Amino acid sequence: MYHISTQRKHWTFSSDSEPVRLRAQANGRWRAKIRATGKAQLSEIFSLEPHEELIICKYYEKRLLDFCNAFKPAMPKSVLGTACMYFKRFYLNNSVMEHHPRIIMLTCMFLACKVDEFNVSSAQFVANLGENPVGQEKILEQILEYELLLIQQLNFHLIVHNPYRPFEGFLIDLKTRYPVLENPEPSQQSYLVPQEQDLMLKVI
Repeated sequence: MYHISTQRKHWTFSSDSEPVRLRAQANGRWRAKIRATGKAQLSEIFSLEPHEELIICKYYEKRLLDFCNAFKPAMPKSVLGTACMYFKRFYLNNSVMEHHPRIIMLTCMFLACKVDEFNVSSAQFVANLGENPVGQEKILEQILEYELLLIQQLNFHLIVHNPYRPFEGFLIDLKTRYPVLENPEPSQQSYLVPQEQDLMLKVI
């Protein structure tokens, strides 16, 4: 159903320049907002260039990957893929100078668990953060506060067509048709980490 999906219509771009343009616009909007406050000191502090923002996003994508891989109970790869796509989509139209990537990263993962029907309670989710109970409660409040904003910024396009399940089906088919082939499973340990998902959507 990908060919009639919101992912294809709204989040798959014809060229690499389109997401670059969107990120630059988001950066420009935030800079203009700061300048409008008349606070020159703030303008100097919050003055990241678009490429610098992208570096920060890439760092938190790696943090997202590490968190998902260490999550207990084990998190399906499809949830990881959905969370990563949410994160990338959010920062196409928003600046890291306005919304801290760590809380957006956690909110993306929390929402992805719901959408992909990976049933974990909010208490289970924050227990994976390694924070004390007070810290867990504070983070959960932030996640719930940002959840609606995230959904709005995604334009309510929550279904993500990940390649993980088709790839797992391919491995099953491979093992069925070629039983003499030694275990092909290790090859999936490195497929489609967040950096490689740029190729999946030509972008994002």
